[in-house]
Amino acid sequence: MDAVAPAPFSPWRAYLLEARYEFLRLLRTPSFSLPCLSFPPLFYLLFGVLLGGRNGSTAVAHYLLAGYGVFGTMGVALFGFGVTVALDREQGLLTLKRAQPMPPGAYLAAKMAMAMLFSSIVLLLLAALAVGVAGVRLPPAQWLGLALAVLSGALPFSALGLWLGTLVGGRGAPALINLVYLPMALLSGLWVPLSVLPSALQALAPLWPAYHVAQLAQKVVGVDAGGSPALHVAVLIAVATACFVLARRRLYAAA
Repeated sequence: MDAVAPAPFSPWRAYLLEARYEFLRLLRTPSFSLPCLSFPPLFYLLFGVLLGGRNGSTAVAHYLLAGYGVFGTMGVALFGFGVTVALDREQGLLTLKRAQPMPPGAYLAAKMAMAMLFSSIVLLLLAALAVGVAGVRLPPAQWLGLALAVLSGALPFSALGLWLGTLVGGRGAPALINLVYLPMALLSGLWVPLSVLPSALQALAPLWPAYHVAQLAQKVVGVDAGGSPALHVAVLIAVATACFVLARRRLYAAA
């Protein structure tokens, strides 16, 4: 009997399988999927619709639609990279993956695909609330621009989460990421307009990457502070590059 030739190796299939398993892994982890998918829509419903809608204007709903979209992307990327990378390092999974015949970038590409997919789900839930409850009406091109602006945050937030995940072990990662995640969301104007914060905190807002993602998203819906989109993009690229370089050094130093 003739031997059956093995199927040819396909790097694309390896990427797709790794992304699929990463998504299912986190979808089946309630401590990750439930907060990441439910908190941004619930907060938007409370602050953007129930409280913000009292003034009879949709400006607050527009502002917070962009803000909580960025909030959702930031949470998915920080926790999806930071906590899982810390756990994978601690449990030796990264060492195992290096020994496997898989493309070297499949691990990070899968996590990036996971962050984009979860962020898209959060944005769809927010859009449904915005249209169905808050009365937000945007043309299709504007919805597309808002989605692109919000999802652009996946790259810098993922790089930041990756770096944070290399600093601590699996048990300490959630606490460290919450210390970054929640204050940055507040200080970047994602929950409330920056104008209600003290002037000193308003002046520090451009230091946070979430502020620049939020400004891009808010510009699409016409409620931004009027800064240069090119500057925001440049800052986000610089943050992503710096965090990725720092994370790569720590990962290789620990190898």
